[in-house]
Amino acid sequence: MNKKLHMVMLGATPPGRLTEQHDIFFGIADSLKDLVPEMKAFWPEAQIHIDAWREVTAVDGYSVEVTDKGESEESSNHLFFINLGGYIPGEFEEYHYKVLSVADSLAVASKVAKSTAFYEHFGFKGAESHIDDKYGIDVDDIYNVADILSAETKQRYSIRFTKIDGIPDDELHIGYVKIDKLLKS
Repeated sequence: MNKKLHMVMLGATPPGRLTEQHDIFFGIADSLKDLVPEMKAFWPEAQIHIDAWREVTAVDGYSVEVTDKGESEESSNHLFFINLGGYIPGEFEEYHYKVLSVADSLAVASKVAKSTAFYEHFGFKGAESHIDDKYGIDVDDIYNVADILSAETKQRYSIRFTKIDGIPDDELHIGYVKIDKLLKS
């Protein structure tokens, strides 16, 4: 199977908004191009583009593999997506940092998030770094990726984790990509 888990930062300026907004989409397919219909369904009211993406194949020293549903044994580990928010004094901006973590619980994933340099350095008294949308840790702010996949994807696929020492980090693809250009590739 060549299916891969993809993490995509979608961008758009929805009708009635003044600034570009972003959201994170997770999907499983052979290629990014194959996910375009699902990405459009995920954010139907916007003219979306891609600002960053990656094939999720390695996280926290684990290989991340897509399998057919029921093909792999149940694992105690899960893939968590965490969106950290933080501030810099004197800057009219909230900065964000996205974290993926393989862990057996929300508590462990939260600990990983709090150990990032972003969490330690993007905050100051009265404007502490936080896991969006609250100061501190809240279950609603951390997502098990398996839970936020589309219903069809959840029915068809599972995610398997294998600990591998020295596994290289995923390649990050950063930069603006028009959806129409992706469809023509």
